[in-house]
Amino acid sequence: MGEIAYTVRRSDRARHARVEVSADGVQVVLPRRVPLRRAAPLVEEKRPWIERTLRRYQEARRAGPVTRLEDGGTVPYLGAQLGLAVRVEEGRRRAHVRRAGDVLRVAVAAPGGPDAVRHALEGWYRRRAAAEIGPRLDDAVARAGGSYLRLSIRSQRTRWASCSSSGTMSFNWRLLLAPEAILDYVIEHEVAHLAVPDHSTRFWRLLTDRVPDTRERERWLRANGPALRL
Repeated sequence: MGEIAYTVRRSDRARHARVEVSADGVQVVLPRRVPLRRAAPLVEEKRPWIERTLRRYQEARRAGPVTRLEDGGTVPYLGAQLGLAVRVEEGRRRAHVRRAGDVLRVAVAAPGGPDAVRHALEGWYRRRAAAEIGPRLDDAVARAGGSYLRLSIRSQRTRWASCSSSGTMSFNWRLLLAPEAILDYVIEHEVAHLAVPDHSTRFWRLLTDRVPDTRERERWLRANGPALRL
């Protein structure tokens, strides 16, 4: 692999310079006080890890299901495949998505195209994520005998979910592109963090007690996660 392409993002919250690799590419996060010239040496220092991670994303995309964002295409939803019925309308101002059985009826403004369909579907998946995750999260927290502050649906580049020290539970809407068992696993993972904030042996023991096949689900997410995109 030749020169690694990357973008730079300045952060007021970052304490140290770091490299993030996602399906969107490579990004260097720099605190405000760190000079821009630090980015290139950091990427070179992390080159072996970056290249391995990029290869894993490429392999996952090749092995994953083909998603066609057009009329007659399909998209994944919690282990099922939903067909797309796309209609392009002159004069339409806002996209609209409605599920009818195993079909998503998508109306977008002219001239349409995959980007317009993707934007409309992302909005629909975000709304569905709140509806799907909310009750599951409430049940998991109740079983664990804990509590949380609020639920947030996000579009993180490199995380599937997080649990803040204040009790805010954040989940990536792309989890709805995975099988139902994977979504349930990620929810249980974050609920376990309410009791154990780190990834210590105690944390994994607690999570495995609640989800006996934790290792298998974690391996699936690592291997297939990069392909969970529209």
